[in-house]
Amino acid sequence: MSRPVRIALDAMGGDHGASVVLPGAALALERHPGLRFVIYGDEKVVAPLLDAHPKVKASSDFHHTEVAVAMDHKPSQALRMGRYKSSMWLAIEAVKKGEADVVVSAGNTGALMAMATFCLKTMAHIERPAIAAIWPTLRGESIVLDVGATIGAHAQHLVDLAVMGSALARVVFDIDRPTVGLLNVGVEEIKGIEAVKEAGRILRETEIPHLAYHGFVEGDDLGKGTVDVVVTEGFAGNIALKTAEGTAKQIAEYLRNAMNRTLMARVGYFFARGAFAALKEKLDPRRANGGVFLGLEGVVIKSHGGTDALGFASAVDLAYEMASHELLGKIRETLERAHPAMSAAV
Repeated sequence: MSRPVRIALDAMGGDHGASVVLPGAALALERHPGLRFVIYGDEKVVAPLLDAHPKVKASSDFHHTEVAVAMDHKPSQALRMGRYKSSMWLAIEAVKKGEADVVVSAGNTGALMAMATFCLKTMAHIERPAIAAIWPTLRGESIVLDVGATIGAHAQHLVDLAVMGSALARVVFDIDRPTVGLLNVGVEEIKGIEAVKEAGRILRETEIPHLAYHGFVEGDDLGKGTVDVVVTEGFAGNIALKTAEGTAKQIAEYLRNAMNRTLMARVGYFFARGAFAALKEKLDPRRANGGVFLGLEGVVIKSHGGTDALGFASAVDLAYEMASHELLGKIRETLERAHPAMSAAV
């Protein structure tokens, strides 16, 4: 992308709103000096923070709105009260109008998905959107989707997730032909529910460009990094995500308690503090913050609602990568080339 990347920010979204969004934008701007922001929020709240971050202010267009979607609003309620005037809706609409390349919000996930789907619409050949997450593994990182956009999936939906996930992996990992696995209760082809087994058959029998089908993977393969892309439906994916986050916090707490238990343990920590610092950074969810909404005619990044400025900056970094490497174009290209072959395999 030759021109600057333009990112629309919902300044009022999340548990902490603009007090995290603006400092996060400032951190991201240090890493990507050419960024431009289009910011939507309440002027009384946002203006003082923009004054405190003059570089962000100089790189931004600000639009006032008094309406903000609350974290406990139901999607239908948010659509009724927030359409056309909430900071969340206006930030999404900026992408639709071509005034921004991507939108980032830490707001209510259900409302964000509902508004984004209503405003941007789904891509051709895509029935339902998905949320993809960057997943830390023993060999680096993988992509897991869907982690909570929709519940349940038929075979073709799982195949579409595989295609979109592979396109995202091409952007994030710079791999021409990412490996893709279907999450299952075993690696044998006879195991699993019918939708997963049928999706596996389609992927085995179809030559899809830029996608190398690995086969079924199990839960422990998520941490191992067995494949570049793990595909599952949203119910199982969200449980896996929350379980991994909880396990990371549990391990960190175990280590903290163990290191403080005795004098010798504290001495040992002193000498091994570099290794523990590296482990802490690896387990820090803020550094992998940001879910990508896939399958829409526009790029939407969902930041964790309770994150801090560092975490929000990571979501902005991800948005920058998606826009600068033209994620939508790669997804469209793969879908257009894959669907004729997949239709023949069904």
